[in-house]
Amino acid sequence: MNHKPYRHLKGYLIERYGEVVYRIPIDAGFTCPNKNGTKGRGGCIYCDPTGSGFSVDGQKSIREQMLERIEKLRAKGIKKYMAYFQANSNTYAPVKKLKELYDSAISDDIVILDVSTRPDLASEETLELLESYKEKLDVIIEFGLQTANFWTLKKLNRGHTLAEFIDAVIRAKKHGLEVVAHVIVNLPWDTMTDVIETAKILSALSVDGVKIHSLYVVEGTALGKMYKKGLIQICDLHEYIERVITFLEFLDPEIVIHRLVADPPKEGTLFANWGLPKIEIINRIEKKMKEENRLQGGRFNYLNR
Repeated sequence: MNHKPYRHLKGYLIERYGEVVYRIPIDAGFTCPNKNGTKGRGGCIYCDPTGSGFSVDGQKSIREQMLERIEKLRAKGIKKYMAYFQANSNTYAPVKKLKELYDSAISDDIVILDVSTRPDLASEETLELLESYKEKLDVIIEFGLQTANFWTLKKLNRGHTLAEFIDAVIRAKKHGLEVVAHVIVNLPWDTMTDVIETAKILSALSVDGVKIHSLYVVEGTALGKMYKKGLIQICDLHEYIERVITFLEFLDPEIVIHRLVADPPKEGTLFANWGLPKIEIINRIEKKMKEENRLQGGRFNYLNR
């Protein structure tokens, strides 16, 4: 039973699979069209060199990466896993190559295939491939949105707009895939109005899950240069917590919350989570929600459903 004031991923997975399901992050060696010149150069202004794959050793094969984690987890009694293609854009290859990579991650103890990518890299062929795995296991596709604000997306150098995200979600859902959206609720150019509108759009699209990230700043990125020059200001922790809670209040209560705070790299960060451990921020969010009797979906009254 979920005793949290929001629909928490761990509890949801236990309800669904009858036991804990552990995510195994994978670096399959993908790059990104926003880095190699197809869409742009340098990637999103906050993107670290690993493409958010800093928790994975990309020098090892997919099977080696997975077996290394699974062996340790089996010793702790965990028996079901999620194969999570994490680093960079994990649909950025011909379908034949994608099938080869995805196949290498699947075994009897994998119950979920989870593929993180960009909304403009969801071709029909790719979605059909992912749909084909539904005969064996559940399939999640994760799309980075970050914000519904068009101008902020431009500043972030995302290389796509809200329209591409909406289109990708609609088509992925038609293929029976579970959709998880990534958002950053404390972007320097966004107001609380943008945070609320992002929650409303995700609810209207009936996404299945959301990952909420706190903005961190990494050395060597465009955002890092802006930060050192004093061109941006990141809100304080109090405002971040309020933005997260307000986002949750406007979000459909059926949407599963995969994350409340980012996992920044351990090295090379100029700013990360106000110098606090991730669990401390999560505890403060939950404490404030309980004290103020605020729940996910508490202000979900704007759709005619």
